[in-house]
Formats: sequence, C-alpha cells, structure tokens
Amino acid sequence: MISVAYAADAAGAAHGAFYQQAHFWVDLAFILVVALAFKPVSRAIAAALDARSAKIKARLDEAHKLREEAQEMLATYQRKQRDAMKEAEEIIAHAKAEAERLAKQAAKDLEVSMKRREQMAMDRIAQAEAQALREVQNLAVDVAIGAAQKVIGDSLSAAQTGTLVDNAIKDLPGKLH
Repeated sequence: MISVAYAADAAGAAHGAFYQQAHFWVDLAFILVVALAFKPVSRAIAAALDARSAKIKARLDEAHKLREEAQEMLATYQRKQRDAMKEAEEIIAHAKAEAERLAKQAAKDLEVSMKRREQMAMDRIAQAEAQALREVQNLAVDVAIGAAQKVIGDSLSAAQTGTLVDNAIKDLPGKLH
C-alpha cells in the first residue's frame, strides 16, 4: 500500500509534495500504530510463548521425573524379584536338605525298630524254647517217676517199701538244713 502511494506520487507530482498527500499520512499513521503496537503485542506474544514454553518445560521435567521414578521402581521390583527368587531357591534347597535328613533319620529309625522287633522275636523264641524244654523235662520227669513207681511197685514187696519209706523219713531232717 505504501509502494502504491509512492508510485502515485511520482506519477502525479502535480498534486503537491508527498507530505501533503493523504496517503502519506495514512501510511505514516499505520506505521506508527504498528510500531507502537508491536512492542506490547510482541511482549504479549513472547509472554504467551514463554508461558507455553514454561508449561512444556514443566511437563517435560515432570515426565523426566516420572520416568526416573518408574526406572527406580522397576529396579526396585527387579531387585525384589531377584531376592524372592534367591529366597525361593534357598527355601527349596533347605527343604531338600531337610527331606534328605528326615529320610536318613526315618531309615535309621526303621533299622533300629527292625532290630528291636527282631530282638523281641528272638527273645520270644528263646522263651518259647525254654518253656518247651521245661515242659519236655517235666513230662520226662513225670514219665520217669511213673515208670520208676511202676518198676519199684512191681519189684519191691510191701515190707521193703515200708523200710524204704521209714529210712527216707529218718534222712529227711538231715537233708532240710
């Protein structure tokens, strides 16, 4: 628009000097208004851009802070997971060792129990043998006594039997201390 006014001035110099033209003053007023408005408008635009930049910077800072916190939490949880895995492995190893110890103890207890039962069975067998031997001896004594009575009863007379009984009664106080 300014260039149009100057071009018209050159073509129509007959109308007077350039500062006498209305276009000149309109252009000059426009430039002054723009120049005067430029500083506050540029300040407002710059302030708006600065505020927006500050908001973006704050969001970026917050995002960086959240990212760092997330990385710390991830590292913490990974550490906790490693610790939990290590603890689980230790628990499993402890359980295996305990199971082996219990199995050895159970085997030892079973062996002791078997030996004890074997000894008890041997003792019962020995008692049964002793009882059987006593019964056989008693039976043999009974048979021998019966046989002796029969033999003595058949071979001795009543007078001889009486004499033997009397002699046995006499000897009895000496044998009974």
